[in-house]
Amino acid sequence: MSNDLKSIHDFDFTMICNYFKLLERQGPGSPEVTQKAVSFINELSDEAKIADIGCGTGGQTMVLANYTKGQITGIDLFPDFIEFFNRNAANTHCENRVKGIVGSMDNLPFQNEELDLIWSEGAIYNIGFERGMNEWNRFLKKDGFIAVEASWFTPERPAEIEDFWLANYPEIDTIPTKIAQMEKAGYTLTAHFILPENCWTEHFYAPQFPAQEAFLKEYSGNAAAADLIAGQRHEQSLYDKYKEYYGYVFYIGQKR
Repeated sequence: MSNDLKSIHDFDFTMICNYFKLLERQGPGSPEVTQKAVSFINELSDEAKIADIGCGTGGQTMVLANYTKGQITGIDLFPDFIEFFNRNAANTHCENRVKGIVGSMDNLPFQNEELDLIWSEGAIYNIGFERGMNEWNRFLKKDGFIAVEASWFTPERPAEIEDFWLANYPEIDTIPTKIAQMEKAGYTLTAHFILPENCWTEHFYAPQFPAQEAFLKEYSGNAAAADLIAGQRHEQSLYDKYKEYYGYVFYIGQKR
C-alpha cells in the first residue's frame, strides 16, 4: 500500500456508510454463491431463527430469505444500512420474516442456543474470524454457521498485496489455517469454496463506478471523500493484479 493512500479504517464512519449504502452489496458475492452456500446446510423449519451478522443493506439477506425458512434478523452497526435493509425487505415482500436491527456484533442480543443458523457474508472480519466463531458459538443450537472470510490462496505472495492486506486485515490467512480455526472453535467443517471472480468484478467493483461518480459529486471539494474513492480504486487495481493470490472463501460449518 503506497504511503499516500489511507486504509478504510482511517475514514469517518458516516462517510464510509454514505458511500457503501449506494451499493446493493457492501462486499464481493452474488445470489448464486449465496444459494450454493445454503445448499450445504440442513433444511430449516418455519420456526427457525437465523441471524445475518454485519448484514449491511441486506443484498445477500434477501437472497438468503428465498432459500430458507424461518425468521431472519439482520444486524448492523450503521442505522442508515438498517433503514435500507428494512426497505429492501418490504420491497421484496419478506418483511413479515426478515427484520433489520441496529446492533454490534460484539454484543449480540440473542440467548444461548437461540439460533439455528448464523450467517456473516463478508463481515466477520470486523470482529475477527477466530473471535467471531468462538464468541458466537454459544448463540447457536447444534446446527449451522456460515461465514465468508478473506483468505490467501497460496503460502507466499508478492510484498505489495501482502502489505496491503496486513494493513487492512492482519488476520487474513490461508484456507487450511481458517479451517483449523473453525474446527478448534467447536465446528465440524461441512464445506468450503472460493468465490468466483465475477463476485468481485461484476457484483462488487462494477457497480462502484456510478456510485463513485455520485459520491464525488455529493462531496465535491472534500479531500477525505476523494481519498476514500482513491482507496477503493486502488483496492480494485490490486485485485486485478493479484487475484490469483487471495479472495473470499465461504466456510460452512456445523456446531458440534
